[in-house]
Amino acid sequence: MTIHETTRETTVPPAPVPEAPSAEAADTLVAGLLDEPWGQVTTSVYETGRVTALAPWLTGHAVRLRHLLAAQRPDGGWGDHGEYEYRLVPTLSATDALLAAAGLPAGEGPGGPAAGNGAGAGGAAEGMPERRVLRQAAERGLGWLRHHLAEVAALPDTPAVELIVLSLVERVNERLAGDGAGEPLPLPRGLDPGLLRMLRELAAGGTSLPQKLQHALEVLGPVARDVAGVRPLGPGTVGASPAATAAWLAHADGTAADRDRARRHLAEVAGRFGGPVPVGLPITVFERGWVVSMLARAGIAVTAPEPLVESLAAAAEPGGTPAGPGLPADADTTSVALYALSLLGRPYPPDSLDAYRTSTHFCTWQGEQGFSVTVNAHVLDAYGCYAARRPDAAPRYAATIERLSELLCDRQEADGSWRDRWHTSPYYATACCALALHEYGAGGGRTGDRVTEAVRRAVGWVLGSQREDGSWGRWGGTAEETAYALQILLLTRSRHAAGPEADRARAAVARGHAFLAGAGDGAADPPLWIDKDLYRPVAVVRAAVLSALHLAAGNGARDK
Repeated sequence: MTIHETTRETTVPPAPVPEAPSAEAADTLVAGLLDEPWGQVTTSVYETGRVTALAPWLTGHAVRLRHLLAAQRPDGGWGDHGEYEYRLVPTLSATDALLAAAGLPAGEGPGGPAAGNGAGAGGAAEGMPERRVLRQAAERGLGWLRHHLAEVAALPDTPAVELIVLSLVERVNERLAGDGAGEPLPLPRGLDPGLLRMLRELAAGGTSLPQKLQHALEVLGPVARDVAGVRPLGPGTVGASPAATAAWLAHADGTAADRDRARRHLAEVAGRFGGPVPVGLPITVFERGWVVSMLARAGIAVTAPEPLVESLAAAAEPGGTPAGPGLPADADTTSVALYALSLLGRPYPPDSLDAYRTSTHFCTWQGEQGFSVTVNAHVLDAYGCYAARRPDAAPRYAATIERLSELLCDRQEADGSWRDRWHTSPYYATACCALALHEYGAGGGRTGDRVTEAVRRAVGWVLGSQREDGSWGRWGGTAEETAYALQILLLTRSRHAAGPEADRARAAVARGHAFLAGAGDGAADPPLWIDKDLYRPVAVVRAAVLSALHLAAGNGARDK
């Protein structure tokens, strides 16, 4: 079958379980993916702070400042989680934005070029907080940063974190030096300022830089204009990032048409979210692949409109597909899209994933510094599901499936869980790995025994970590993490269908379902997904919750 051999719509037959109330909601969710083609995500303190500092001309400037003030925590920092690691980047960004708005310019003067880029009637002054209030909040942010930067042992494993911290500490210190406003912020131990300096020198010299860097283009400052090949893509985004787009606009020498597209896009993003902005947008293919695959894996009948199927089919092209315009193609989005297509009855050979194969694992993208266990779990889904639907091709992929199975078993934690770099919760990573191994892990010999044991240990960890109210969660019980825990217990139940563990699992599912039924669709959950800042992909989380509700209802959990 070629990429374009399609029918008008593709349907997954319903699973042989009673229909759950989630089926109608799932249809609505899938249909709505085309109505919001950029994706549905929460706003970001980091990204909002960068846009506030770099584009004070943009409509909603005062709203963004009030948003940052309201989001500050009692201790002076920003961020949704109490742990230091995920609060550093948003606190640096918000503090710098408030200092800028309070009248402390950085050495490179981000506001200057804005007028030349067509700053319109943005209403920057209307409803502006008093400078005294902005400065007081910034001082509290500086206090938090001085305390924590001095004692940080390691930076979080988030995209471009070293460059972001270097650039923001530099920018804040320039503002403080110009104002004589106090001691400069320290750099975390072991962080080399030469890294950012070298990157800026390469960019200024016209050296082509990896496309993934465009997502954090704001770290380059004025030399953002010199990066070869950067221009707005898709709806007008640079790097699928409002901050990167604002940085490009602040310094760009691009064509008038490109600048107009980028300005309109940035204004539309800010308008769509009421002023604040998200950390990544568009996320079109990412959102569609995750939503469809999560619903279909749970046995919910999914009717996918043909334009949605065609957008997923881009994953079968050489090199795969990006999550959305402005981002590089990656193995995670590619594998999940291929898996979704197989579940939809439209399997494509997973050969595009060869671009991400290394001698030991599959990388997220070429040149990745790090390892993602969930990316490799999703690759196993893609290979395994295709092989299951094309048995004649299965021998070709058997060795890869076995290697991936061994790799996931090797990476399991001592407690039976998995952890990953793209999500803060071990329940997400454990669901990805345990379900891939359960369904597609190599089934024979020593590897098959290891797969069985790994899934058993994952189930044991889930059963042992349930909270008193029936929920699951790393920092506190959430609908999203409870959904992942229920997926693990219910989709692997054939492995613990009898005996004491089966009784424990049934009781845990009943309690988890009761919590989830009263917790809503995850809209009140904190952001747990990792980008430059933490975020929540709204439709993806909703799909996880609907899937778990469907599975639990079909399992008879409502009657327990």
